[in-house]
Formats: sequence, structure tokens, C-alpha cells
Amino acid sequence: MLEQARAFRKGLIGLALVLSLAGCDPIFDNHGYVPPAEALEQVQIGASRDAVIAAIGTPGAAGVMRDEAWLYTAYRIRSLGIRAPQIMERQLLAISFDANGRVSNIEEFGLEDGRVVQLSRRVTTSSVREVTFFGQLLGNFGRINIGDALDN
Repeated sequence: MLEQARAFRKGLIGLALVLSLAGCDPIFDNHGYVPPAEALEQVQIGASRDAVIAAIGTPGAAGVMRDEAWLYTAYRIRSLGIRAPQIMERQLLAISFDANGRVSNIEEFGLEDGRVVQLSRRVTTSSVREVTFFGQLLGNFGRINIGDALDN
């Protein structure tokens, strides 16, 4: 009986170890869409927007600078345990249009082309005072001319 209890405990410890190690497997998430190279070959400089839609479809992000460019983006994120998610791959395809709605430029960017942008944490102070409702109400006394308000 004592032998069986020890074997059972060893089995439970082994199972706990296997399950804890399985929890360390990375999880990959894919987001976005960038058309494959074969489909992109159909888009040539000078093609219309309709030809681009027929060849590779509409993008997920349009309307950049008044619809002068279409952006197709895709990225892959790895999550590992309690660590912050990390972007492993990123693709960006930018198709620019001229004033006539024709393709003027096609550019591709990857993760290595990206730059880290430092956001400024400065807060601009406002010259407007915080005035409560009652402060505004009481502040209007003396400014209202009853004679002007009653003249229609």
C-alpha cells in the first residue's frame, strides 16, 4: 500500500512538471493582411484603384492623407507566459495614388525598417480656469441687463 502511494505521488509530481512546462510554450497570433507577391505582381504603376481592388482587394487601413495611399499591414506577435507580447514579424505595403487615382508608388517595409517613436509626456497647461456651475451662475449676476432682456 505504501509503495502505491509513493508511485501515485511521483506520478502526480511528474504530471505537474509536464503541465507547468507545457504552459511555457509560446503562443503566436497573426493579424492583418498583406497580399502575396504573385497577386502584387498584377499591380503596376499607373493602374487604377479599381484594378488594384480586382488584383489584391481593399486594404484594412485607407484614407491616409485624403485617400492618397492605401496601407496593407500584417504582423505576428509572440506571447510567452507572463512576459509582454513581442512583435516577431511585421509587413507593411503602401500603395500611393496620384491626383487622378492612378498608382504612383508601391513600397514594402518590414520590421527592420521601423523606428521607435518616443512619445512626449509633456502636458500643456491651459489658460482657461476651472469654474464650477455655481461659479458661472454667480459670475453672471450684474452682467445681465433686465431692460434688454425684456425688450422684444
